[in-house]
Amino acid sequence: MPCLIQTDHRACVVWLGQSRRDAKTFVSHAAEEIILDFGGLAESRHEGVNRRSCSRVGNLYPTGTEIRNVRQLTLLSQEELFAISEDMQMDVLDPGLLGASVVLSGLPDFSHIPPSSRLQGSSGVTITIDMENRPCHFPGREIDAQSPGFGNTFKSAAEGRRGVTAWVERPGSLKIGDELRLFVPDQRSWSRTAHAYS
Repeated sequence: MPCLIQTDHRACVVWLGQSRRDAKTFVSHAAEEIILDFGGLAESRHEGVNRRSCSRVGNLYPTGTEIRNVRQLTLLSQEELFAISEDMQMDVLDPGLLGASVVLSGLPDFSHIPPSSRLQGSSGVTITIDMENRPCHFPGREIDAQSPGFGNTFKSAAEGRRGVTAWVERPGSLKIGDELRLFVPDQRSWSRTAHAYS
């Protein structure tokens, strides 16, 4: 019996980008199509089946520990980007300055989609959502370099709207205009007070 429920929600790919491994910054550059394999996006900053641990999991492992790479991709919502730019009083916020891999339109409350949800294209390419991404100061630096005075407002404006990190479950390609179906785990929300064995 399937453990994932196909929802009625569809997302449209509106922007694609790649943050090059050999670049000095994490800024991503726009592309019409990206090819995804089990290691993510080839030659990208976060490519790899495994990765070195960072502060995101600092309470689990010493920094630099080799772990499974579940942050191969950075997914953002076009609607949340608009809300962030509005709060920052900017006309447009370039997703490349946030290191985006994929920007999607059409999914409500995107940054809080349940972990382990899947986004699947018609070709079968499937992306698994790891967890909510957290705002940090690095995008603010890139924003400020391009639009002086705006960077320091990014972190607070992006709170709860920074998108998600994700990894490739089934390889394939993504193109601008592709539609992805959302599948969510078939389970109730976790209750901290529930007694599992009662």
